[in-house]
Amino acid sequence: MQSDIMLKSKWASGVGAWLTVLLVHLTSALEVPLDLPQPPTITQQSPKDYIFDPRENIVIICEAKGKPHPSFSWTRNGSHFDVDVDSKVLMKPGSGTLVIDISGEKAEAYEATYQCLAHNEHGTALSNDIVVRQSRSPLWSKERNEAITVQAGVPLVLHCRPPAGLPPPLIFWMDNILQKLPLSDRVFQALNGDLYFANVLPSDTRNDYICFARFPHTQTIQQKQPISVTVLENTQAEERAPGFMAPLESSSTQMVLRGQDLELECIPEGLPTPEISWRKVSSELPSNRMSIVNYQRTLRISSVVESDAGDYRCTAKNKLGSAEHSIKVTVKASPFWISAPRNLILAPNETGILNCRVSGDPKPKIAWSINGMPIHNAPLDPSRKVEEDTVILNHVQSGSSAVYQCNASNEFGYLLANAFVSVLAEPPRVLTPPNNVYQVITNNRALLDCASFGSPMPTITWFKGSTTAIQNVDPYVIHENGTLEIHTAQPLNSGRYTCIATNALGIKENHVLLEVKEPTRILRLPEYKVVERNMDAVFECRVKHDPSLVPTVTWLKDNAALPVGDDRFVVDAESLTIRDVTEKDKGTYTCIMNTSLDQDSASAMLTVVEATPAPAIVYEQPDPPTDLELTDQMDRSVQLTWIPGDEHNSPTQNFLIQYEDLLHQPEVWANLTAVPGTSTTARLELSPYVYYSFRILAQNHVGFSQPSRPSRQYRTNPAAPDVNPSDVQATGTDHNNLVISWKPLTGLQSNGPALRYKILWRQKDADQEWVEETVANVSQHVVTETPTYVPYEVKVQAVNDYGSGPEPQVVLGYSGEDLPSSAPEGVQIMVHNSTLAEVHWEAIPLSTVRGKLQGYKVYYKRERGVQNTDVEAQEGVAPQTMTFSGERSKGRLPGLQPYSVYNLYVSVLNGKGEGPPSPSKSFETPEGVPERPSFLKISNPNMDSLTLEWGPPLNNNGRLTGYTLKYQPVNSTSELGPAELLTIPANKTSLTLANLKSSTLYKFYFYATTIKGSGPSITEEAFTIMDTGKEEWKREAVNSSAHSFTIKGLKPGASYKVRVVARDPLVDSMVHSTEEELVSVPAVANRQVDIATQGWFIGLMCAIALLILVLLIVCFIKRNKGGKYPVKEKEEAHQDPEIQPMKEDDGTFGEYSDTEDHKPLKGSRTASNGTVRRDESDDSLVDYGEGGDGQFNEDGSFIGQYSGKKEKDTHEGNESSEAPSPVNAMNSFI
Repeated sequence: MQSDIMLKSKWASGVGAWLTVLLVHLTSALEVPLDLPQPPTITQQSPKDYIFDPRENIVIICEAKGKPHPSFSWTRNGSHFDVDVDSKVLMKPGSGTLVIDISGEKAEAYEATYQCLAHNEHGTALSNDIVVRQSRSPLWSKERNEAITVQAGVPLVLHCRPPAGLPPPLIFWMDNILQKLPLSDRVFQALNGDLYFANVLPSDTRNDYICFARFPHTQTIQQKQPISVTVLENTQAEERAPGFMAPLESSSTQMVLRGQDLELECIPEGLPTPEISWRKVSSELPSNRMSIVNYQRTLRISSVVESDAGDYRCTAKNKLGSAEHSIKVTVKASPFWISAPRNLILAPNETGILNCRVSGDPKPKIAWSINGMPIHNAPLDPSRKVEEDTVILNHVQSGSSAVYQCNASNEFGYLLANAFVSVLAEPPRVLTPPNNVYQVITNNRALLDCASFGSPMPTITWFKGSTTAIQNVDPYVIHENGTLEIHTAQPLNSGRYTCIATNALGIKENHVLLEVKEPTRILRLPEYKVVERNMDAVFECRVKHDPSLVPTVTWLKDNAALPVGDDRFVVDAESLTIRDVTEKDKGTYTCIMNTSLDQDSASAMLTVVEATPAPAIVYEQPDPPTDLELTDQMDRSVQLTWIPGDEHNSPTQNFLIQYEDLLHQPEVWANLTAVPGTSTTARLELSPYVYYSFRILAQNHVGFSQPSRPSRQYRTNPAAPDVNPSDVQATGTDHNNLVISWKPLTGLQSNGPALRYKILWRQKDADQEWVEETVANVSQHVVTETPTYVPYEVKVQAVNDYGSGPEPQVVLGYSGEDLPSSAPEGVQIMVHNSTLAEVHWEAIPLSTVRGKLQGYKVYYKRERGVQNTDVEAQEGVAPQTMTFSGERSKGRLPGLQPYSVYNLYVSVLNGKGEGPPSPSKSFETPEGVPERPSFLKISNPNMDSLTLEWGPPLNNNGRLTGYTLKYQPVNSTSELGPAELLTIPANKTSLTLANLKSSTLYKFYFYATTIKGSGPSITEEAFTIMDTGKEEWKREAVNSSAHSFTIKGLKPGASYKVRVVARDPLVDSMVHSTEEELVSVPAVANRQVDIATQGWFIGLMCAIALLILVLLIVCFIKRNKGGKYPVKEKEEAHQDPEIQPMKEDDGTFGEYSDTEDHKPLKGSRTASNGTVRRDESDDSLVDYGEGGDGQFNEDGSFIGQYSGKKEKDTHEGNESSEAPSPVNAMNSFI
C-alpha cells in the first residue's frame, strides 16, 4: 500500500482526487507487518444490506488478515451457522467468503442476517450484520382503467401505483410505440411516478398513457394498462388562480436522515400554468448543495446536515394570484463516527486507550465486546477499565492481545468497529521502501513517506542532507504517521532526506530523494490568426519545462483531435502548421503540453478570409516581454522566465535584464545581464540582502522596447560579507599620526544589515599585538600618537550582523613624516668644461631623514662673469635647481654659462619637504666659444659693393678676440661659388665690401671668436645692383587724388630713380617735381632648372640616337641579304602583271596606279639618274615611292619604305600617311 500511495503523490499534480488521496495518506490506520504476531483484522466484507439476484449464486464476502492466518465461522440470525452441514453452502479456502448455490432451491430459504467471525490465537474480529434479501420484481396487479373525459383547462392526475419491488423500480411514462411522453412545467411526473397536468389541453387527448416500471436487479420492465384521456373542447376554458395538487394540505412534514439527499416536491395546478419558487424560512438555501430540478417542481439538497432542518416554502404564482405550501423538515441521524477506535500496539507495561466516539439522533447506545463476547460477560481483567465510549488498558502484559468491538446503535442504524490490542516488544522498522524518489512541481505540496512500526511505537525524526534536523515549523509539517509534508515545495527543497525511527529497543533510518521540478509553461502562446485561403497558418506553442521531464504536445481543433490522415496538418515540437487552409479549417486550436507531472494549455482562433493585397511590411521596436516569473529560487540565484512580446517583423536580437534594489537604491534600474533574443529564461546571479525587482527590455535592429512590467519582489537572505573594502592605504598626514583609508562597500556588497568595518593595526617588527577598532559609515580612521615614519601593518575587514568577511590582506604603510633635521656635508664641485660641472656630497644619516628619502636638491645661481669684479644685479632671479632622486651622492649640472662665477648649496628631500641647506660653495666656469652676433644687417647695395653692420654677441662667454666673415656668390642654379674669408677686429661693428660682381646674389656667414674658437654663425643674403646704363625717363599717369601708385614691370636686381612730377594739362608744363629717390628692386635668383642643360637629359637623347642608328644598320644588312619586305611579298602575290586588283574607291586597276602621276611598273626600279630599267635580280630592294624620288645611301641602296597604301598629295605635308624617313625622325629628336 505504501508504494501505491507514493505513486499517487508523484502523479497527482493537478488531479482533482488530490485531496482524497491526501486524506487517506495521512489518516491510514496503523499497519502491522504480517510477519509479526497479530490478532485478526477484517479487510473486506459485503455491504450491510445485500440484495441478490435469484438467478445467480449468493456470495457473502468476508476476508481477514492476521498472524497466524485466521480461521472463519458464521452466525445466521444470531445463531451459529454450520456451513459444512448444508451442501449448497461453500466457504472459499483460506477465506471466510460464503458461496451459496441457490439453483434449484428456493432463494427465500437463505434470506437472513449473517455475521462473519475471524479467529486466531490472539483474538476474534467480527464483520457487520449482513442482511441478505432476494431482489423482487412483482407483476402489476390486473386492473381495468376507466377512460377519462375532462373539460379543457382543468387539472388532471394519472396514477401509476407500481408494485413494490426490491429495490424500488424506476418509473417513466411512454406511449404504445414506446416513445417517452413529453414533459413540461404543465405536464409533470412526480417522485412517486404519477403524471400530473396543471391544466389539460385538447392536444392531451390520447388513449395510450402507459406507466412503465423498470426493476434494476432483474433488468425487467413491467407496464400498466393504458389509460385513455379525452379533453372536451365545447366550452371555453376558464382561467383560475394557482392551487396545489400535491401536497394537498397547506403544510406538510418530512423527515430525512443525515447524509441522505432531501427531495421536496410541490405540484401546482392553475390556468395559466403557474411558476414555482422556493425559499427557506429564517435562513438561506445551501447554494453549494442545492438544486431545483424538474421544471422548478423539486428542490433537492444533497448530503443533508443538521442545519438543513427547518421550514421550507414553495410558492405557485400566475397572473390571477398565488398559493403557498409549507414543508417542515426534520433531520435525524443514524450513528456516525466522530472517532472510531484504532488498533493499538503496546509494549509490555505500557498503557493504552481505545476511544469509540459516535454521534446520532437519537443518541446512539454504545456496547463493547471483546473477541465477539459482550465485555460484561468476559473474564474480569483488573488492567481493563470501561467508561462508556472509552476502554483504558493499564500496564498490559504479554499474552493479553485481543480484538475489541464497539457497537453504536439507534433506531436508524448501527456502527460496528474492530480494534485490536497487540502486546509486542519490537525494535523499530521503516516500512516505506528505501531510496524512493518523489517528484513534485514547484509550488505544489510534497509528501515524503516514513511509515514505520515498532513496539513501543517509534518516534520519527527527519533530516535534510546529513546534518540538518527538520523541525515541525513552516514550511515543514511532520504528521503523526511520520509523513513529512512541505506546503509549497521550492527547488531549494530538492535533495536527500533521511527519516529515523527510534524506540527503546533500537533505531532505524531510511533515505528518500525529493526532486522539485520546474513547472511546464507555454511561453510562446498560439496567437489569433487571420489567414487568406490557400495560404499556410502557423501556430506557435513554445514551452518551458524542467529539463528532466519530456513534454508531449497534443493539438486539438474545437476540443477534438486533429483530422486523421490529413497531411496538411504538420505538428512539430513547438508549432502546428496548416498548409493550404480552407474554410473548414477555421476554428479554435488548442496546444496541450503534458509531462509526467503536470500540463499547460493555450488556445487561439483561426479565421480564414479571401485573398487581399499584401500590406507593406512595417518594422517597429518589439513589444516588451510579459509574464515575468521567478522560479528555482536559491540563496544566491534565481531563474527568470518570460514570454517575448511581438517582434513587429524584426527578430529580437537581445533581452536586456535590469534590476532595482528597493532596499539600497529604490527607483534606480541597473543593467544586470543580457541574453540572446532566442532565450526565454535566464539564470541570474544575485547578492545577499537585496530586495530585487526585475524587468526586461527587448532589442531588435530598430531599437529597444519599453521596459516590461516589473517582476514580483525577490528578497535574498542576508549573509556575511563576501569581500572586504578595497584600496586600503595607510599613510601619515602629520609626524605623529597614521591615517588608514579604504573604499567602502556598496549596498549590494554589504550582504546584510549593520555594515561596519573592523580596523586592525600594529607596528611592524615591534612584537606588538593587533590593535582593533570597529567603525561604521566612514572611509578612514586616524591613529594618533605614533612615532615618526615607522612601518605599520594594517587590515580592514567588513562585518555585518551575520558575520565577518574573509580574512583581510595585510597592507604595509608608514606613519607621518617630519622635515629632515640635517644638511648634506662635504659638498665638492668638479668643473668638467665651460657648461658642465659635477657636484659631490655626503649622504645624511637615515635617522635624520625622518621620512622617506626622496632625494637631494641642488640650488645654483650665476653671480657674475669672471671678468666682472662686481656682482651683477640679479635681484628677483631665483636660483636654478636640479633634483637627484634616491640615495645619490653626486649629480651633474649641465647648461652652465661659460666664464662665470656660480654659487651652490645642497639640501635633502623627503615626503614632507626639504631639510636645511648645506654651506654655500662657489665655482668658476672656464671660457667658451661666444654666442652668435646679435644681428647682421646689409645695406647700401651698389653694382660692386655692399655694406655690412653687426652687433656683438649677447654673451661673449670669454674674452672676444674678433670676428670672421665668410661670403660667396650664388649662381642661378643655387650653386655656391668660391668662398672668401675675412678676419675683423673685435672693436669694429661695420664693413664695406668692394669689388663685387653686379647683379649677383651673395651669401654671408658671420662669426664671433674667443680663444676657445668661433661661435655659431649668423647668415644673410644680398644682391648687388644691376648695371642698366643710361635710360630715358618713363612716365606713368597718376590720378590727381591718389596718394600712392604701384609701378609694374621692373626688373629684379635693378636700381631705379623715381620722382613724382605735377604738370599743368593746359600748357603741358611741369609745375612741381620731387627729389629723385633711388629704389633698388630686390633680385630673385632663378632657381628653375633648364632641362636642356641637364646632364641626364643629354645622356638620354644620346642613347636614343644610338639606338636608332643601330636599327638602321640592322635594316641595311637585312636588305643586302635579300630579305623579303612588303613590296617583295606583293610581287609574289601578283605574278601576272596583266592581272591587277580593282581599287574599291575609283574602279581603276592596279594597286600601285595613280590617276595623276606616272608610276614605275612592277619589276622595274629607279636608278640614281631617275631612269627606269627592268629588274635584273631577285635580291633587288626596290620600293615604290609616290610623288617623289627615292632616297639612297652612298652605295646606291634605297633607304625609304613602301607603305602599301595609296599616298596623299604632296601638298598635304605632315598629314601624309607616308612613314617619315629615319633621317627625319632623327632630326626631330635632335
